Amino acid sequence: MRKRSPSLSLSSYGSGWSANRRIAIVAAAVAVLLAIAGVVALLTGGGNSHQASGTAAPAPTGSLSASGATSEPSSGSGSVPEPPQIAEPVAYAKAAAQMLWSYDTRDTSRDQQLAGMRAWMTTETKYADRASVLGQVPDPVLWSRMADQDQHATAHVTEGHYPGAFKQALAEDPSAITEAYIYVVTVNGKQTLSWKQGGGGAEERAVTLAVQCRPDHDCALAAIAPSVTQ
Repeated sequence: MRKRSPSLSLSSYGSGWSANRRIAIVAAAVAVLLAIAGVVALLTGGGNSHQASGTAAPAPTGSLSASGATSEPSSGSGSVPEPPQIAEPVAYAKAAAQMLWSYDTRDTSRDQQLAGMRAWMTTETKYADRASVLGQVPDPVLWSRMADQDQHATAHVTEGHYPGAFKQALAEDPSAITEAYIYVVTVNGKQTLSWKQGGGGAEERAVTLAVQCRPDHDCALAAIAPSVTQ
């Protein structure tokens, strides 16, 4: 029987897009998508669908503390990789998903994890929903519990694509994206968890991301959608 850790994976902690950020992203970047029911569900859907079924660890009710979301990061970003220099939305989203699903509490503090994730985000604050991204990180108490168990995770991305509703909306009005250049991308993959005494497990993952890719600029992460749209 597979052992279970007292903690859980980072992607269990999605807090959803905040109302102000969601409005800004929709209004300025992909306003035309509001006319299409599938994308309306993507941008306004409630609940957290980042956690796939059959998870390897139980999900406690902790969440990112308000102070944790705004605290000053410690030096360095531990095991969090630097964002790649990629100018193609799907490729960047796949790299971002792998970053989100990977962590190592053995050599990375919670502040370092937050600092590393911030580096992947767009610097255009009008479009950056920091809460949806940084909310993936457990609160300090739970991170400490994970570190006590040497919990770490690796990820394998299998594919990334534009959801059908996004492609349809873009085809109907290609100019709608030319203000903020934010693309909606869904990524699928698998996360492998490990902890002390040979504990571990693997689970399927899926996430829908908002990625900003302005012409002649590298892409950046804008937000994580509150639900997955295929």
